[in-house]
Amino acid sequence: MSRFADLPPAAQRARMESTIRTYFDGCNEADVAKMAAQFTPDAVHYFPPGLEGPWAGNTTIAENWRRLVLTIGSAWSIERLVVEPETFQAVIEWTHWKTRPGGYLRGDEWYRFDPDTGLITEIRAFYASASDGRSEVTLQGYDYAAGGHHMEPPVKRPHPDAEYAATEH
Repeated sequence: MSRFADLPPAAQRARMESTIRTYFDGCNEADVAKMAAQFTPDAVHYFPPGLEGPWAGNTTIAENWRRLVLTIGSAWSIERLVVEPETFQAVIEWTHWKTRPGGYLRGDEWYRFDPDTGLITEIRAFYASASDGRSEVTLQGYDYAAGGHHMEPPVKRPHPDAEYAATEH
């Protein structure tokens, strides 16, 4: 099996993008195995101060996202994705939909990939602003609709395995 770093840049770019999109599909499906398979076993997901992070380990990362899908109705959409195979890094802009309490959070994540396997080794999350209790956490004054961002979750909520009923809304 050849090293990820030995693939042509176009193949690296395609695989890095596919890995991120598969990870987000796994998040939206609350599929722990699908999410965890996109990471090295010792991957770390960092968060802004005041949150439960960092999360260490591919299974821990996946289990925590599944928990949020099942408890607060989390769903995610990728708004932008830029891949840089030369440095084994990528950055995305996303929306985290919190359908049970209502509202959403906008932010970015910086990804690092393992040069041997092409799996994610690190995610650093940056939020549009510190959460201050508002149901919609966004950049002040930015027109997300005009920028082509999703204005509703990309998948139906609640998830079929959710611990709450759709009638709560």
